[in-house]
Amino acid sequence: MSTRTLVTAHGVVDQPDDAAVAAAFRDCAGAGFWLDITAPDGADLALLEHGLAFHPLTIDDIQHHTRRPKFEDYGSYSFVVLFSAQDDPAGLIFGEHHVYVSPHYCVSVRQEASADIEQLLDQWRKGGNAGDDGKPPMFSYLVMDGIVDSLFSVLDSVNNQVDAMTDAIIAGDAAGKLVVVSRLKHQVSELRRVLGAQQDLFQRLVSHVIAGGSEEVAHYYRDVYDHVIRQYDMVDSLRDLLGTTMDIYLSTVSNRLNGTVKTLTVIASVFLPLTFLTGFFGMNFAFLVQFITAPWTFAIGVALMVLSVIVQYALFRHHGWI
Repeated sequence: MSTRTLVTAHGVVDQPDDAAVAAAFRDCAGAGFWLDITAPDGADLALLEHGLAFHPLTIDDIQHHTRRPKFEDYGSYSFVVLFSAQDDPAGLIFGEHHVYVSPHYCVSVRQEASADIEQLLDQWRKGGNAGDDGKPPMFSYLVMDGIVDSLFSVLDSVNNQVDAMTDAIIAGDAAGKLVVVSRLKHQVSELRRVLGAQQDLFQRLVSHVIAGGSEEVAHYYRDVYDHVIRQYDMVDSLRDLLGTTMDIYLSTVSNRLNGTVKTLTVIASVFLPLTFLTGFFGMNFAFLVQFITAPWTFAIGVALMVLSVIVQYALFRHHGWI
């Protein structure tokens, strides 16, 4: 079901009609303007294209999704596609946000509910974001900053999972960790792909605003750009940490395999002289049989076997093999 929320310096209006949106849009320079739309239907798309005069190509992107961060300049406004993410046991869930950006207004459109946007809307419902400097709020900055900052919690969650898994592997609990490492590497690769594109997006957005002479607006957008750079650096660190974790896992598995092989080798080495002795005294040659009929010869054979085990044990201990 489609939902609209209109936010200006005067307050928040839920489910405004087209006339209320158009009136607030005309006054955006004085009171600011933020229209948030969730799950847009035909009426919402018609309002964007005809009521607010946004380019038809942006409407097409909203309907079909771009699947990647995007920046397009349309003169009086910019159209950007940003991604947020949520950590889920089944994997990362990315949310696609289509945002019309201008110094005086902002229109955000998404298909699914977003906790970060809803939190920002609730703050405005409580009057917590209204400025006291007489200037209209810069909603484009607030919305983009909220979307971008949502990725910090995801990165922290992935980082905690990597740390916990590394500690478990070092402690000797490596069972089943290869699947977890592979899943985390896939998540980090997806985050790196998204953040790399968003970093380029904000670089172009800041350059565009500066070229247009809006240096004050550029300061706000540059703040969001700095957040994206920090997130990209965090993803690079996580990728390196996962590579180290994989090396630790492989080393642990190799050490366990070496320990198993060493144990089997020691066992085989112990039985090698025993097998030789039993085979030698078990030969049924007449010359040999006539000399081992006495009872004491059995004691000699057993003593030789015990002695061979003691000698091997001493050698293994001397060389540090056991």
